[in-house]
Amino acid sequence: MEEEIMMYLFLSLVLSAILGFLLLMIGPPQVAGVIAFGIIVGILFRGLYLLNSLHKSFNNKSSKYASKDE
Repeated sequence: MEEEIMMYLFLSLVLSAILGFLLLMIGPPQVAGVIAFGIIVGILFRGLYLLNSLHKSFNNKSSKYASKDE
């Protein structure tokens, strides 16, 4: 499950970088720069959300192991 999430995040980063580069080459620099900035910030927030979900899943697994030891 975690590998799938990380691959999705990596794919999102690569695709957004390609899209941002194309936007900077096609449109006026100011408009394309704003759109590319929005894409980058969106990817960062999505990455934080995925890292938070990974953290929660790791905590659930570690609490299961801790309860077995006691």
